[in-house]
Amino acid sequence: MMVSEDVIAIVRLLERAHCPVWIDGGWGVDALLRRQTRPHADLDLALALADVPAAQDVLSSELGYGITRDEMPTRLELRDSQDHCIDLHPLVFDEQGNGRQQLQDGRWGLYPSSGLAGSGSIGGQNVRCLSPDLQLRFHVGYEPDDDDRHDMELLCRHFGLEPPSEYRRLQ
Repeated sequence: MMVSEDVIAIVRLLERAHCPVWIDGGWGVDALLRRQTRPHADLDLALALADVPAAQDVLSSELGYGITRDEMPTRLELRDSQDHCIDLHPLVFDEQGNGRQQLQDGRWGLYPSSGLAGSGSIGGQNVRCLSPDLQLRFHVGYEPDDDDRHDMELLCRHFGLEPPSEYRRLQ
């Protein structure tokens, strides 16, 4: 499991290496909620595609992370000897600060600059994360699991967002 101290150590290490990141996924939701709401098996991070080699190098040399799944340019999964998992989501940025992630099928996922303007807190430390709206958008189009349902229920309730149909409980 990835605990809050691990997350902060990883984010700070990458910042010192001049690799800014945005926390995505379950930890991103918890950052927005400013509290940990469940255990997390991994840490999802969005970052510039150009920063991936430096991030990979510092995570390897400083924390012992190695590549376990290379699906570049879409994603790069890293693990350490304690089975902590980091899932890097590389983005190509335009002049307006919008990020695009090349998907496996050749399409592009859009991270609008407004969606990258999110901020939150993990373990009392301020962090960059995806906005509530972008988190919600990235949690549709597939069959959600229990963690997804948990995250979206809390996110929608906290920010007054309408849950997508995939997340509405059957009455």
